[in-house]
Amino acid sequence: MTENAQQQPTAPITELPTQYAPAEVEGKLYERWVDKGYFAADAKSDKTPYTIVIPPPNVTGSLHLGHAFQHTLMDALTRRKRMQGFESLWLPGMDHAGIATQNKVEQQLAEEGKSRHDLGREEFVERVWQWKEEYGGKILGQMRRLGDGVDWSRERFTMDEGLSRAVQTIFKKLYEDELIYRAERIINWCPRCLTAISDIEVEYQDDDGELVSIKYGEGDETLVVATTRAETMLGDTAVAVHPDDERYRHLIGKRIKLPLTDRSIPVVADTHVDPEFGTGAVKVTPAHDPNDFAIGQRHGLESITVMDERAVITAHGPFQGLDRFEARSAIVGALRSQGRIVAEKRPYVHSVGHCSRCKTTIEPRLSMQWWVKVGPLAKAAGDAVRDGRVRIHPEDMSKRYFDWVDNMHDWCISRQLWWGHRIPVWYGPDGEVRCVGPDEEPPSGDGWTQDTDVLDTWFSSGLWPFSTLGWPEQTPDLRKFYSTDVLLTGHDIIFFWVARMMMFGLYAMDGEAPFTTIALTGLVRDERGKKMSKSFGNVVDPLDWMDTYGSDAVRFTLARGANPGTDVPIGEDWVQASRNFANKIWNATRFALMNGATVEGPLPDPSQMSATDRWILSRLNKTVAEVDAFYDDFQFAKLSDALFHFAWDEVFDWYVELSKTTFNAGGAAADVSKRVLGEVLDVTLKLLHPVVPFVTETLWTTLTGGESVVIAEWPKDSGFRDTGAEREIETLQQVITEVRRFRADQGLQPGQRVPARVSLDGTALAPHEAAIRQLLRLQPEGEGFAATATLPVAGATVALDLSGTIDVAAERKRLAKDLAAAEKEKAQANAKLGNEAFLAKAPDHVVEKIRTRLAKADEDIARIQTQLERLPTA
Repeated sequence: MTENAQQQPTAPITELPTQYAPAEVEGKLYERWVDKGYFAADAKSDKTPYTIVIPPPNVTGSLHLGHAFQHTLMDALTRRKRMQGFESLWLPGMDHAGIATQNKVEQQLAEEGKSRHDLGREEFVERVWQWKEEYGGKILGQMRRLGDGVDWSRERFTMDEGLSRAVQTIFKKLYEDELIYRAERIINWCPRCLTAISDIEVEYQDDDGELVSIKYGEGDETLVVATTRAETMLGDTAVAVHPDDERYRHLIGKRIKLPLTDRSIPVVADTHVDPEFGTGAVKVTPAHDPNDFAIGQRHGLESITVMDERAVITAHGPFQGLDRFEARSAIVGALRSQGRIVAEKRPYVHSVGHCSRCKTTIEPRLSMQWWVKVGPLAKAAGDAVRDGRVRIHPEDMSKRYFDWVDNMHDWCISRQLWWGHRIPVWYGPDGEVRCVGPDEEPPSGDGWTQDTDVLDTWFSSGLWPFSTLGWPEQTPDLRKFYSTDVLLTGHDIIFFWVARMMMFGLYAMDGEAPFTTIALTGLVRDERGKKMSKSFGNVVDPLDWMDTYGSDAVRFTLARGANPGTDVPIGEDWVQASRNFANKIWNATRFALMNGATVEGPLPDPSQMSATDRWILSRLNKTVAEVDAFYDDFQFAKLSDALFHFAWDEVFDWYVELSKTTFNAGGAAADVSKRVLGEVLDVTLKLLHPVVPFVTETLWTTLTGGESVVIAEWPKDSGFRDTGAEREIETLQQVITEVRRFRADQGLQPGQRVPARVSLDGTALAPHEAAIRQLLRLQPEGEGFAATATLPVAGATVALDLSGTIDVAAERKRLAKDLAAAEKEKAQANAKLGNEAFLAKAPDHVVEKIRTRLAKADEDIARIQTQLERLPTA
């Protein structure tokens, strides 16, 4: 519990407007927070640090719901820690996004009728920097709209001078430790972007293709292979079969004729081949398939490249110069004319990789590239989790992490682009190779040239947790804020980003992990649980929702759906409901202010409080403890739900309503309740602030006169509990709820007043009679009172005179008709469920539906019978 000693009111309480208008306050509040330096972290502070680095969005990007989701959660964590007294740093920045950014500028050039080659490398890179300054970073402004409490003074960019120095330093260190090497391997190649791309930049989708079965060899020495990429057969250098496959044992070691060519190729035995799949024989094209490349390595096969970088056929013969898809059709036609097509299947739907940037079909291609030897790095990344230095949350996600790091292949880090960190390696005229660090002069003279490739974007973003803090220099920031506390990110990039940061952080920082906890989230989906996609037409721009409902509403909706590691469905109706919650907070606080709620002075002694006051303070402290526990376990959905129900159900719907009679009566009891209500609102607004920062800032500063809730002290559980008061108010709620239900069943309007006798003898509810009458709209008995309906509830008795409010005979007739309908429904359901023949034939879902109807009929019968019993007999 707080005592408000740290921030006494500095200004008189002012009246709030009648309605909350987010658009009028959010932008001004955010700029005030930034101007005041509330989000700036101090490396010289003696406070305990709490650090989160933002997953750097692409410089080309804009805020989407996935960003809004994760940013809301990170912001909530850092805002709470700041209020708890930590030196809280949430560090922002952007990724240079090599391919995406280069494509943007190339598109711009294309509109001018130019290509990057018309400009040359240096001028093109300068053009990209100009584009970045003019158009890049739009997302940063959108982060401000969302309310991101980041330290803008520490904003970083993966191509800025400091991060470039970090990239060169670690490349040189890895190179000298023989963990970086250059080799010819199969990579994902985009014939449009003309570069190798990472696995995360490949999007798989089901395409309509063709599966053709081709006969290789002649006479008794023939094999049939099936392929979806007939054009690659020009580069086949073997056919592989399983060594135990009796069908082909006689062919192993022999050579057979490769159709359409003048070459013969060997039949090799390899355990990679599945004898149960297809014909049990596979064509081997080492230069154009990763599995085939591995077979080729094992058997010393030649690798023949038959396509150039644009996926045009280079193999000599009639197909030379054809695009790969043109060649596919031509080759199948030629094989068909020779009688070598055994079977054809069209369409053949199969999963095909596409470039995520330009949607071009990816081509596996043998290419000379730079690689990271990940073995020792990946082992260290696995060990750090296994020995407890790093915790993965939720824990069941650890298996997915280990699946990646324990089976990781060497990482291709070179890209054939101009925008990015250029590989710091120079080649000499006599075959010399020299890697150059950031403080070294590159070799000069005739024949020395720098490698033309740049590094994979994930290489520089893998350094993010420490390069952003000044590494390789031992800066005050690095000493204070590394390692970071939490990495909060989607489970979909465990391999692509999380594992790389773990490998590089442990390697560069002498075994100190880049973060102590990896908190994994799910992905945002639409309200039906469907993936958001432009092709589905269900993509939502969070800025549109912010414009309509306010940023707090979007944030609260996202947080309330955030269960660890699971996907988050979201729909506009839910955002609208969150907007209603913000309005409820506003209206309740406005009512409290108008009725004198205050935070001045200490809380009265519990002996001076009513049971209602003690009940709400007991519930408040339980909520503080519950919310803290949920935060520490990253249970954002549960903490948001707990706050929603405490604020709406207990504070606004019950405590505020029960306090109205006290306020109306005035006197010492009213003064006590005004102070209690002020305390409850003070603490509730603080608890809500990390998730819904804007409306809580406006209300809290108005209520308390404090400078800002951003720097207010986080509430503590004082330990105050009053189980007796909680039982008493629960009984009171039971009485009021039951009578309200009865009134509604009888068709009475909520505001309609009814004469009543309230008997509370022998219960603890005697002090609450005035509140009961006010909340239930019960008039005094008066002359001629006749108890036509009596409700015994929880030891109390409420007798109502309904003679002047309802037509008893008509109500009995209506209820009798409803009862007959419910009993008929029950009889029909029982008849079907008792029919063995029906049960034997009906699908499970149909039977379950009938059982549900039966249960509903039983509920209706019980409810209607109770209503009839409570009606007057005449």
